[in-house]
Formats: sequence, structure tokens, C-alpha cells
Amino acid sequence: MKNKKISFMNHLECYFNTYLPTVKGLSQSTIVSYKATFRILMEFLYTVKGIPSDKVEFSTLDDKLIMEFLSWLETERSCSVSTRNQRLSAIAAFSIYAQNRDFGSAVTFRNCVLKVPKKKAPRKGRSSFTRDEVKTLFGLPDSSNEIGLRDKTLLCFMYASGTRAQEVCDLTVGNIQFYPDRAGINIHGKGQKVRRIGIPCDASNMLKKYIEHRRIINDTERHVFSSQTHEKMSVSCIEEIYSKYIEKAKQEYPEMFRYHYTPHSMRHTTATHMIEAGVPLIVVKNFLGHVSLQTTQIYTEITQDTMNKQLKSWNDKWFLKDNSHFENTNGK
Repeated sequence: MKNKKISFMNHLECYFNTYLPTVKGLSQSTIVSYKATFRILMEFLYTVKGIPSDKVEFSTLDDKLIMEFLSWLETERSCSVSTRNQRLSAIAAFSIYAQNRDFGSAVTFRNCVLKVPKKKAPRKGRSSFTRDEVKTLFGLPDSSNEIGLRDKTLLCFMYASGTRAQEVCDLTVGNIQFYPDRAGINIHGKGQKVRRIGIPCDASNMLKKYIEHRRIINDTERHVFSSQTHEKMSVSCIEEIYSKYIEKAKQEYPEMFRYHYTPHSMRHTTATHMIEAGVPLIVVKNFLGHVSLQTTQIYTEITQDTMNKQLKSWNDKWFLKDNSHFENTNGK
């Protein structure tokens, strides 16, 4: 008796419901991101190609169609090159899974995916805050009210900890141990990896006072930061908080905050300021939870402000005190 052929959609269902969470151990947020790629792909197939999802087969997705889909993402959905490449990576990851489980049906699909190159994006500088901008940003929330106190604590905590937005959302009271001069925190990062970090006294005291203010200091399962409608804050809520205060900052301080900023900009800022302060790269890597030191090395590109200060120091040291070697010798 011949084995029953498993459909494309059945493979996709097993991939999301069993393989990614159980075998790979990926977090729910990562799986949601992967699912979004295929949801958008099915939308493209139906609206542009007239192919309903129940008619999709591995042979449907040849390299030409995948290229059309990626171009459609950029032109019709205004996706960045980075997002376009992420969608391709999600499709490629599934093609490996499918080929390993149904070689006869999926090998051509896998080979077609391999023919599609990633697109090179124009290099952009990483947006980060200067020290003056950080100080200004911290002063914007009105901490005399509930929302302002939460927002100020969140901004200060993200700078002190260098955490990702999702890591802040996942933070519970039980993840934190307070000491007289610091706080030790277990951060649940990408791939369900946990790292232990410390934050200094000022940030620790602010965080503790906020948790005490919320009367949740003994509720270890409670999330530290909540929205007005949910016990656990979402990434989109953090994005709205940043958008709110950065827009306010740009209005009140037009000479500052000249770039586009996101919650991840604060993580860039923490890394940049640590490296500028002389913290060893390997320490920064472990603090941020990077898998590779190469990722951390991106932050070694120092800011223009730092470069200007170092050049000024060099000029002051070597030229201003003794400039006799620059005097006009009239050809002598």
C-alpha cells in the first residue's frame, strides 16, 4: 500500500504546531513572526495569482513566483529590504524542514528557494541617543501620575539593562533580586535563553519603588510592566510609549533628536555608551545576550560626538601647545 501524500498545508501545520515549538524550542513571538510570512504569502497567492490556500502545492512556489512575492512586498506593502530578506529566510527555513521530511515532493521547492538571493540593503547608521538626549528623554514623563511613573521607570530600565522590547514585556517580579547596591535580573531572551545581568543602584532603586508602588513586590508571577488594558505589556505598547515621548522631545528640543528612533534604539544606546566607557567587548556581548561577538562589534563604530572629542583631544595635545613646526619658513 502506497503512503498517502502529505499536502503542502499539512506540512506547514506540523511545522508551526510541532516542529518549531517542540523540536526547535522557539519562543511564541518568533513563531508568530514566521507565521506572518506565510499568512502574507497566502494573501499574495490569492489576491495576485488567484490561487486559494487549499490549492497551494510545493510545485506552486518556484523561484520566479518567490521573486514576484518579494518584489510585491517592497512595492505594494512598502516593506524594507530587511523585512523582505526576513520573509525569504522564513521561507528558506521551511523549505529545509519540508525537504527533510518529504524529499520527493519538496526537493524542487528547496532548490527554487536557493536560487533566490537576498537583497543587499543600503547601509544605514544605527540610531542611538546621545547622553544629553537620554537625560532629556528621562525628564519628559510626568512621574506624578500613574502612566508617567510607569513610562519613566520603563525608559530608565531599558537604558540600564540594554534589554529588547520583548524581554521587557516578559519581565516578572520573580525575575528580579534586589540588593543594597544593585539588582540582579534574569532576562528571558531570544530562543528561550536566560541571561543574568545586574543594573546599578539608581536604576535598581527606581525599579523597586515602582514595583512597591504597584503593590506587587511579593507577587512573583506578575509582570513588572502592564498596559492600561492588559496585565502584560505588549511590544506595540512600548513602541507607542517611545513614539509619544520622542515626538514630544522633537517639538520641545528641535536641535536634538534628529533621527528616527525605536525602542531598539535604546539598546543600541546602552551598547554604544558601554563600549565608549571602556567596557570590554566580551562583557557587552554577554550583557546584551548576543550569540556572536561579531554582532556586538557593530557597536564599536563610535559616535560622531565621541570621534570629535577624541580628535579635539589629539589636536590639543599635539598641535596647540607647540605649533612652531607649522611656522612659515619662507623656503628656508
